[in-house]
Amino acid sequence: MSSPRLDQPFITGVLKTPAGDIPVVSSSLTLSDCLGTVKVRCGLGRNNYQVDAGLYALGNPDSDSEILVTSNYKLTFDIVRKSLANRSLWLLVLDTGGVNVWCAAGKGTFGTDELLRRIASSALHLLVRHRRLITPQLGAPGISAHEVRKKSGFKIIFGPVDCRDITSFLDNGRKATSAMRFKSFDVLDRAVLIPVELFHALKYGLLLTMLSVIISGLLGNVSFWNDAMTGGLFFGVGLFAAILGGAILSPIFLPWLPGRSFSTKGFIMGTFIASICLLVRYVVYDNQWSWLEVMTWFLVITSVTSYLTLNFTGSSTFTSLSGVRKEMRWAFPVQLFAGICGSLTWFGLILTK
Repeated sequence: MSSPRLDQPFITGVLKTPAGDIPVVSSSLTLSDCLGTVKVRCGLGRNNYQVDAGLYALGNPDSDSEILVTSNYKLTFDIVRKSLANRSLWLLVLDTGGVNVWCAAGKGTFGTDELLRRIASSALHLLVRHRRLITPQLGAPGISAHEVRKKSGFKIIFGPVDCRDITSFLDNGRKATSAMRFKSFDVLDRAVLIPVELFHALKYGLLLTMLSVIISGLLGNVSFWNDAMTGGLFFGVGLFAAILGGAILSPIFLPWLPGRSFSTKGFIMGTFIASICLLVRYVVYDNQWSWLEVMTWFLVITSVTSYLTLNFTGSSTFTSLSGVRKEMRWAFPVQLFAGICGSLTWFGLILTK
């Protein structure tokens, strides 16, 4: 395996060791690092936001310094090095394909085999006198501690859930308190995940809205622009209201929405959003709506909101892999059926106007 490149922007120098030259990383984040974080939080360049895997030095570590294991997702790497400012230790970065520790552990890339390869290629036995590796607790599903110790001689110590607790964990003799083993996943934790889902959904929302405007104009009975601006925007308003509900409101109010399954929570939020939209339409136009309008908005909004809320399971601490698979088997066909029916009622609405 090749060593990390020295031309990466966060490298500040080289530390000469018995195992070779080890790149030294800065614990300070630059403006470029911060802008990169904003971009990936919005889903831009997410698949290529990674650092070279391998061994790094933070500060001026020696043979007694701790070895922390993390993933090569740059957002994770940046959080780790920032959290360890004014510390001297080794950072062993695994090649997870630019995926965070938790997701990579579930996929197996943050796993035993990759860790054993990095231990060997980094010649850790030449660097430190101890035989300890501190790995993230969220990486535990992918790491077999007894196998790592048997094959490499290094003992695995699982660190805290939150990287912000790593310094307290180290100062406490590498022992985690009960609070360090618990992830609250509060409103702010959920809100920071919203931009990725929101921007992803908006891309498809804009495309479908443009398509609905064109179809409405071509199939309408009055004029192209009149029909496009009524039937097309009617569909678009419902679609973006659904995105608002599924990508923003559902994650924020997730614990308080009734039901255990995410799709059910999304359906309830979608029902609320559709009711508000129809109420606003009634007030603005001062007339009653048709049953086709009611059916279109309820079917489209509830199906899209339910789907987006279900998609949030991959970013949540409330779910398990088996539970998600079980829910998808029944929820996705229902969402697809409702979405198709909503599209058909919308076509009927256009043709009857």
